[in-house]
Amino acid sequence: MHHRMTPMSANTTAERMTIHRKVILYIAMSLDGYIARKDDGLEWLSDVERTGEDYGYGEFIKNVDTVIIGRRTYETVLSLGVPFPHAERECYIVTRSERAADGKLIFYNKDIKELVESLKRKPGSNIFVDGGAELVNTLLRHDLIDEYIISVIPVFLGDGISLFSGSRPEEKLGLVSVKNFESGVVQLHYRKRHKEITHR
Repeated sequence: MHHRMTPMSANTTAERMTIHRKVILYIAMSLDGYIARKDDGLEWLSDVERTGEDYGYGEFIKNVDTVIIGRRTYETVLSLGVPFPHAERECYIVTRSERAADGKLIFYNKDIKELVESLKRKPGSNIFVDGGAELVNTLLRHDLIDEYIISVIPVFLGDGISLFSGSRPEEKLGLVSVKNFESGVVQLHYRKRHKEITHR
């Protein structure tokens, strides 16, 4: 059935379109929940490196045009001596200090909730949260992550930087997929469930 689009229905359509721009955490953690050693060391990830295996990253990143990353994680990536992998995308580096932008690298020191809500109102592809733990937990406290793709590495680190910490609201998730890899990695993909609206 066709009907004339009213201003109200036009707004609703626009709002629905922006919902498709998802905020996705794509990250690796040890079986005991750490994303790095206390000194930010990531060498343990090399145990699961395999020629020709990127654990779905190539497909995932095709649908991403914006990255949010913590300053400490950004500096850790730079210290690896490889070109910054997100240089061609709009990248927000969350920091406490003020610093001038460098091309598409924007150093952001304001309210993270305002940033994410602003990005989701703009047209675009998915928004990739690339760590670290402090940023992830801030986003969780504000209920701002739509999907979680977590690669569990078969190692107990015993200590390090925990992916999840502190208190946050309870949240039920829906399982999208579970993938097993020859290296022993298990990749879990969860999606936030839409909250049910009760009518009185």
